[in-house]
Formats: sequence, structure tokens, C-alpha cells
Amino acid sequence: MSDVGIGTGRVVVNRAMSLDGFIAGPGHAMDWISEYLTADAVPEVMAATGAMLVGRRTYEVAKRMPDQGTAYDGGPQFVLTHEPPEEPDPTVTFLTCGLEEAVATARGAAGDRNLEILGADVAAQCLRRGLVDEILVYVLPVLLGDGVRFTPPGLGRIDLEPFGNTQSGAVTTLRFRVRK
Repeated sequence: MSDVGIGTGRVVVNRAMSLDGFIAGPGHAMDWISEYLTADAVPEVMAATGAMLVGRRTYEVAKRMPDQGTAYDGGPQFVLTHEPPEEPDPTVTFLTCGLEEAVATARGAAGDRNLEILGADVAAQCLRRGLVDEILVYVLPVLLGDGVRFTPPGLGRIDLEPFGNTQSGAVTTLRFRVRK
């Protein structure tokens, strides 16, 4: 794993993806990811992560996963949503503000470490608005056939500059800088 970007306070879209381009399977299933990828497998990335900004749907899916409490500790977690849940969750901060303010808030909490962006919709919005510095993709050896695509239709062209790729066991990690 490359150490480029560690401790630089970058905004990083972090994704696990099937070889056929899905970040979640049918019904938003993400349990297949833990078959190949755990926090232990990417200690450099976890050490570089100071906070996470997550979409509401990704938060809800992760809550249903059996190991969600132990899988990743990427610092404070912020969930961007139009409607916070009625029952508060002490492990996250729900943000109902605009995207730029949410990124600024989460980035402030990350300090000089990276802000990881998780969730297809939030990541696409951040990419559209030029708020992303890097994309980190874990390509997993599975074909899902259907589900949530890496990017939604209509995102538009975004030019990337590859700067790292590694193979660790069954996981291929690709890293790209977003050209601005």
C-alpha cells in the first residue's frame, strides 16, 4: 500500500468495488465486502483517516451489518441526511446542512488526517462540486451482476491521475488523484 496522501488532510472517496463495477449488490447488500476486506487489511488507510462523511443510506446499510461496530474505526463519523433518525445514535453526528458545510465540518474534525467519503450519492455530489482530492478503490474478486454502480448515471466526466496500485491477497487497490 502506498503511503502517498497519508497525513495530508485530503478528501478521499473510499470504495470497495466488485470487478463488474458495483459498490453494493442487489438490495444495497454490502456483506460480500467483508469476505475480502477488513480494517486490518488496510492499516495505512485507517491510520490516515481522521473522520468519515457518510450518506444516510450507507449508514443504514452498515447498521444492519453484523460486524459494523468493529469493522472500521476511522475517527468521528458524520452522516449527511435530510432527516435525522428519531432515535439519536451516540456514535455519529447527523448533519442536515448543505454539502460544502458538511465537508468543512467533517474535515475540521479530521484535523491533518484524511476525510473519507463513503456512500454513492454523497461521493457523487462531492465529485460534481470539485470537493474530492483522491479516489481510493479496492477491487474485489467477485462479479455481482447488479446493484449500486460505482458512480450514478449523469455524473459527467471527471479526469483522474493514477498514482498507486497494489495487490494484497485477493484485493487490488487503485489510487487516483482528481484533476482539478
